[in-house]
Amino acid sequence: MAEITCPSGLTGRIRGMKVREERVLADRKLAKSGGQVDELLAACWEEMLDADPYSFADGKVNWGQVLQGDRFFALLQIRILTYGPEYVFAVHCQSASCRARIDWELDLTQLPVRSLTEASRAAVVAGNRFETTLPDAGKRVRFRLMTGEDERRLPQLQRAAPEKLLSSVLAYRVLDVDGVDARDKRRFIEDLTLRDADFLVDEFDRVDCGVDTTLEVECPECFLRQEVELPFDRGFFLPGTQRTARRRERSTSSPA
Repeated sequence: MAEITCPSGLTGRIRGMKVREERVLADRKLAKSGGQVDELLAACWEEMLDADPYSFADGKVNWGQVLQGDRFFALLQIRILTYGPEYVFAVHCQSASCRARIDWELDLTQLPVRSLTEASRAAVVAGNRFETTLPDAGKRVRFRLMTGEDERRLPQLQRAAPEKLLSSVLAYRVLDVDGVDARDKRRFIEDLTLRDADFLVDEFDRVDCGVDTTLEVECPECFLRQEVELPFDRGFFLPGTQRTARRRERSTSSPA
């Protein structure tokens, strides 16, 4: 068991995963509904020591209300407590002329963590409402930070309109816009300049908390340095499946 303090200040005791947690990872219904993360967090979170900045009615963590950054940080600590900080993964070189396999080892404890600022904590306590002004449109907009409930809903919206991924994300997170009727919010967002859209996404990140999962890796073949996102899939929690895949690959590539 270990005591952790999440980027927002939420503090508690966690334990590593047990064999019974494998059923959560193997549950296809939970995977489809996005409920696996909630189940793992609920199973491995042993005790809450400080709820700040949240207010949970029954004294227990409601993971649907917890900020996305806190949730991933807690998952990361559970994974470290279960298997240790080393994480080995594979990606392919982004160069079209190379596409070599890149095997990379990472110390998960070295990932940068951004804490929630006092100003952002106050905004979360006051109802999770943040404000900014778009540079081109000149409009004041209010938005929210993503929570566990949003994690489960947003992918469904994205699948419904994959050709409008950016506008779907912005429309979901923007609460209201000065001088724009709620019925016209989506149209307003789709008419934003790309500079305004980029500015808004940057504002989301600026006031948020969490773990920086963008990594720089180097291809062993062409030596191209490239940015990749930390792979976060079933193998992250069950590295034994990765070992099996590596054994299979070695056996098929070995000379007869």
